[in-house]
Amino acid sequence: MSVLNYINWNADPEIVNILGYSLRYYSLLFVGGVLVGAFIIFRILRREGVSEDNLVLLEIYGLLGIVFGARLGHCLFYEPLYYLQNPLEMLLPIRQLPEGGWQFTGYHGLASHGGAIGLLFVVWLYARRTKQSYFHTIDLVAMVTPLTGVFIRTANLMNSEIIGCPTEVPWAFIFERVDMIPRHPTQIYEALCYLTIFLCAFGLYRRFGRRLRDGFYLGFSITLIFSARFVLEFIKEKQVEFEESMTFDMGQWLSVPFIVLGIGLLIWTLRQGIAPVAPEPEPAVNNAPAASNQKKKSNQKR
Repeated sequence: MSVLNYINWNADPEIVNILGYSLRYYSLLFVGGVLVGAFIIFRILRREGVSEDNLVLLEIYGLLGIVFGARLGHCLFYEPLYYLQNPLEMLLPIRQLPEGGWQFTGYHGLASHGGAIGLLFVVWLYARRTKQSYFHTIDLVAMVTPLTGVFIRTANLMNSEIIGCPTEVPWAFIFERVDMIPRHPTQIYEALCYLTIFLCAFGLYRRFGRRLRDGFYLGFSITLIFSARFVLEFIKEKQVEFEESMTFDMGQWLSVPFIVLGIGLLIWTLRQGIAPVAPEPEPAVNNAPAASNQKKKSNQKR
C-alpha cells in the first residue's frame, strides 16, 4: 500500500517560543491532565467535608509524586548506569556537556511505573499528615489516574514518541519526525484504553460509591491500566537498546507487580462484599397536636 494512503503525522511539539521560552504540547497536556483529575477528586472530597487546606496539600503532594516518581523511574529503570554516575541530572532538567558546563535539556524521560509508585507513596504521606483514610484517598486518585493518562498519551502523540512497530493497517501513522515507515499509533491505542478504564471506574463509583470496599478502585484501575500496558508493549518500538534481547521489555516486567497487586486487592475487597445501603432516617413524628387535642377533650368532659 502506498504511503499516501496512511496518516502522515508531523506535528510540531512546540506551540510557541517567546524569548527563548518554549511552551510545548507535552507540558500543557501533562499539567492539564493533572488539573482535570484533581478537579474531579476535589469535588468528591469537598462534598465529604475535607477542608480546602487538605485539598491543596493533596494537589501539591500528588503533582510532586507524579513528576519526581516518573522521572526517577525512567532514570533507574531504563538508564541506571548513566544516571547513577550523574545523579544531579535525575532531578534537574540539565545535562553536563563534554567540553564542560551545563545545558538545559528539560525532562526527556518519564516512566509511568515510577509515577504510579510516587503517587502511592505521597498519598500515604498525605493520609498520615491529615489523618485521612489512605485507601479511600488512593481509591479516588486511582479512579481518575487513567483520565490523566489520556492527556499524557496525547502529549506523546504530539511529540511523535512512544511509537508503534511497523504495520500495514489502513490507520497506520507515518511519524515523519522519526522516519517514513507506517507504524501503529500506539499512543492512540493506549489513550483509548485509559479513557475506557476511567469511564468504567467512574461509572462504578457513581453506581456504588463507597459501598465497594476501600481498595477496590485502586485494584480495578491498576489491574486494567497495566494489563493494557503489558499487551500494547508487544506492538511498541523498544525504548532502550538493552530491551532488544529481552522476551518481555522493561515496561512489561514492571507492569507485572502492579497487575498482581491489583488482582489481589480486587479479590480482597470483593470477598468482603458490597456494603448495604444505609437506611434513610425515619421522619420525626410530631405528636404534640394530638396530645393537645386529647387534653382538650378531657377538660370538656370534666
